[in-house]
Amino acid sequence: MFSKTILDFGRKPNVIRDLSAYAGRRKAEIGAEHVFDFSIGSPNVPPPPEVHEAMLDLLTHADPVEIHSYTAAPGLLSLRKTIAQSINRRFGDHVDESGIYVTAGASGAIAMALKGLTNPGDEVIIFTPHYMEYLIYTEAYGAKPVIVKTLPDSFQIDLPAFEAALTEKTRVVILNSPNNPSGVIYTKESVKALTDAMKAAEKRFGHAIYLLSDEPYRELAYDGVEVPYLMNYYDDTLVCYSYSKTLSIPGERMGYLAICRRCADYADVVDVCAGAARALGHICASNLYQRVIERCVDVVADVNFYKENRDILVKGLEDLGYTCIHPDGAFYLFLKSPLPDSMVFCEKAKAYELMVVPGHDFGVPEYLRVSYCVARETIVNALPAFAKLAKDCGL
Repeated sequence: MFSKTILDFGRKPNVIRDLSAYAGRRKAEIGAEHVFDFSIGSPNVPPPPEVHEAMLDLLTHADPVEIHSYTAAPGLLSLRKTIAQSINRRFGDHVDESGIYVTAGASGAIAMALKGLTNPGDEVIIFTPHYMEYLIYTEAYGAKPVIVKTLPDSFQIDLPAFEAALTEKTRVVILNSPNNPSGVIYTKESVKALTDAMKAAEKRFGHAIYLLSDEPYRELAYDGVEVPYLMNYYDDTLVCYSYSKTLSIPGERMGYLAICRRCADYADVVDVCAGAARALGHICASNLYQRVIERCVDVVADVNFYKENRDILVKGLEDLGYTCIHPDGAFYLFLKSPLPDSMVFCEKAKAYELMVVPGHDFGVPEYLRVSYCVARETIVNALPAFAKLAKDCGL
């Protein structure tokens, strides 16, 4: 007998991957220059030269056995110290190496944290719009996702709605800023109000409520907009970080889980996350890339390219009559569907070879996501197709 829950996960369509695969087939059929694929969020700027230099130096001069061997499960101690020092230097004195666990990207960190922190029946609060895999990670371990809508048109936190969702069963709250899929960055005021409500709930219910900060897009913030660091507001915080976007190395699967040293039951949280990683089959992250990260811990890819793409795309679409949520970060644009159902709109867009993602799996069916981590000419050449689509939809 199979696990019905896991079987359902395996059979559930992944709309983004399916759309990307469809775009690939269309490119083979009619030529890549005629297909405008805004489906998947994969960085399209090269890694910084420091990454290449570190890799080349390691492969040329380091012990070839040592750099390809197993490391400790949480990662190289030297890397964990380097990451902790970077966090403390940039954001305040929050972590030490014992609370750093090197993972396969932010997703690996989220999965192990949710597995370790929740028991069946516990509740995990998730804000819309949300990364679609949060539901799978939560339900896989028997916890219950509690979906909380954000404020319409701004997608900032709706404090009364959040406070109403907090119950004695609340164990984890997930916050993703800059947000995938909206590009919204939660303001300091929103974050403070949220964490104040969580502190009050902890006192009311008599147990810790952990804040899981999903931060793969932290470094992708534009126009001087600050991304609040949640450990500065709330001690019971775990940060899930990825180098996929920071260093443009998504296929290398490098990230970390950082646990605030002041969090409730710190030693137990460290151990339960380590146990969760073990139960999930984690052995260690890439030895070679751990050493690369150690040399490039504060290096960032050229994110200005994404900002320029954003500006061209937003202006072009707004000039055509589309309504956009202005993204302050990440590399996604959330577009209000001109039709009541974004699924219908996105299917119609295919006729113009435009691949955009409906908002249903993000929890906001009236919006759609446009990934602008694409070649500049893709955006420029797609605007006439968006114009025809707008006319077709009555804009």
